[in-house]
Amino acid sequence: MTAMLSVAAGIDCTPGGSATMRLAEFCRVATTSVDEAAEQIGRIFCPHRLQPAVRTAQHFCAMHNCAPFDGFSINYVAYGSVVTIDPGYLERFFLIQLPLSGTARIHAGSREVASCPGLAASLLSPTVPTRMLWEDCEQLILLVDRRVLEQRAAALSGKAVQPVVFDPSIDVSKGAGSMLAARMHELAGLAERIGPDRELSAVAAADRREALLELLLIHRSHDLSDAIRRFSGRSEALPRGLQRARDFLHAHAAEPLDLVRLAEIAGIGIRALQCGFRRHFGSSISEMLQDLRLAQLNARLMNAPPEAHIIDIAFDLGFSHLGRMAGAYKAKFGETPSATRRRACGPAMPSRAFTN
Repeated sequence: MTAMLSVAAGIDCTPGGSATMRLAEFCRVATTSVDEAAEQIGRIFCPHRLQPAVRTAQHFCAMHNCAPFDGFSINYVAYGSVVTIDPGYLERFFLIQLPLSGTARIHAGSREVASCPGLAASLLSPTVPTRMLWEDCEQLILLVDRRVLEQRAAALSGKAVQPVVFDPSIDVSKGAGSMLAARMHELAGLAERIGPDRELSAVAAADRREALLELLLIHRSHDLSDAIRRFSGRSEALPRGLQRARDFLHAHAAEPLDLVRLAEIAGIGIRALQCGFRRHFGSSISEMLQDLRLAQLNARLMNAPPEAHIIDIAFDLGFSHLGRMAGAYKAKFGETPSATRRRACGPAMPSRAFTN
């Protein structure tokens, strides 16, 4: 790799050279070579075309620091000049880009987003073609594994795994956008405190991943937002009887379904209960129960210790026919339970919080 150098103008490639630099101990790329920057950063993110503006090309200096967690990573990326970046389709991940200095213009499909510090960030979806113009820009970037997010969207919406497309613009000056920006800074701070040579427990990493997924899927606008609201009963005022029945199903998902008891809890007849589930949740009672069990199975497979067995987790959740369970799981999440287990425990998702 090209030696880390200080440049006369723009970003200082020496760790700590920029007042807004984050994650200095996690440096992956520091170079004044355009080709090397595109190749090295492309390995971490995805292949892309990188082109400095002619008037600022002599000040080019690329810096990429990356702290990977389980299923996501927090990154700092900066260029010492005006650059155009054309990754096309991201394919494997979602990107939330939070400017720390400078500005960026992002074309995501037919949408254009202008981002700047303290006001606006961008959220890029893997199935939407993307082009960007960074103007002396430093960004804190959250990368979220596509499969992790889309599996959680399926669990929340009651639908099979499918592409999720977000509104690419985030107002970070208030509300949920401000919360997301704060969470990204907290993650960077956590990585900086722990350093690249220490471990983060699997439980702590899972807690942070769950909080991020909730912020993105519940509080950001995307093409499954309505389905998630319907499936959770939030799309209109939910009758109290249906709310009690749904809450009972959540709390007792591992138990056999008893329609008589469920109707008594709701305070209505069985037929009214069935019609109410269809209207307010968009699914039958048995379909919701299966989706609840599958969602719990997916979450446990992702977070269970390596010595845990799929069959024990499945039986604990009330699945008595493993063949049908495996078929329903694959139809919903796009892979078998054993594939999820291997992915969660395998070398692609190491138990170490950070690796160099």
